[in-house]
Amino acid sequence: MEVRHMPVLLEEVVRFLQPQAGGHYIDGTLGDGGHTEAILERSAPDGRVLGIDLDPEALDRVARRLSRYVKSGRLLLAQGNFADLERIAAAHAFGPVQGILLDLGFSSLQLSDPRRGLSFAVEGPLDMRLDPAQSLSAADLVNQADEQELADIFYRYGEERYARQIARRIVRERGQAPITSTRRLAEIVTAAIAAARQRPPRDGIHPATRVFMALRIAVNRELENLERALPQMLNLLSRGGGASGERGLAGRMVVIAFHSLEDRIVKDFMKREATDCLCPPRTPVCVCGHRARLRLLTPKPVWPTAEEISANPRSRSARLRAAERLADLPA
Repeated sequence: MEVRHMPVLLEEVVRFLQPQAGGHYIDGTLGDGGHTEAILERSAPDGRVLGIDLDPEALDRVARRLSRYVKSGRLLLAQGNFADLERIAAAHAFGPVQGILLDLGFSSLQLSDPRRGLSFAVEGPLDMRLDPAQSLSAADLVNQADEQELADIFYRYGEERYARQIARRIVRERGQAPITSTRRLAEIVTAAIAAARQRPPRDGIHPATRVFMALRIAVNRELENLERALPQMLNLLSRGGGASGERGLAGRMVVIAFHSLEDRIVKDFMKREATDCLCPPRTPVCVCGHRARLRLLTPKPVWPTAEEISANPRSRSARLRAAERLADLPA
């Protein structure tokens, strides 16, 4: 049965990016190209999109599905990490940029592909790499990291309360035989949690959910890449208040996060860059010299509607934040 990816918060992405004819937009997490397709449609006849993805298979799918845009030159495709946004944009002479999108979730196609090993719901090799050329896999971490390192990964990235017990059992089990499949890891985690708690779980999620999420984050260095990407997004955005005075000249950044760690990084970055002075509250005179470069468009995150969650349950944890680039003020 063919799996069809449904882009999350599609109408909200379009509403905040405000695609317009002649604009240049970057989709730093191309995936199946759903957001990119909508941006191209709304920026007709000559808006352009630079689509970036680590996954070469995703790029191939989009190249085929949106071939009309590729042939017309309106869609440029690049394999790479959104942590290298400025370098990739420069290599394609792409700019100035009116909008940049990061959708930090995995596509349905990736999650359902057993070769990826991204989900405990399907049996497959314990891989989890978005970029198949990357050397480190989830199996490497699970079988080579020491107990303390594994516990730290599960607690920091998955907020797993039984991180130490799970790490201890993994080390014990891998001593018998290497852990190389998603099913075996899920069984080990489930058994460790069952032994650690003396009562039924409080929520309905699978016991291995947080561990698998933590391993995906660690393997693909998701949080570090996000921290690297956000300043580059800001640098690439066109400044508002151009010579014509049109508000549309101001570039916008939109980020969709799926768990609290990602969202906190985005929230803190946007809040900091929307503030004029970062000095401690009791400092009588500003000495930091920081000037706001963003205007917040979402004081609070935007969540999917009940209708979207019903149609696409994987969207339930998505939250969107957006901001607009301010004009540079004279020194």
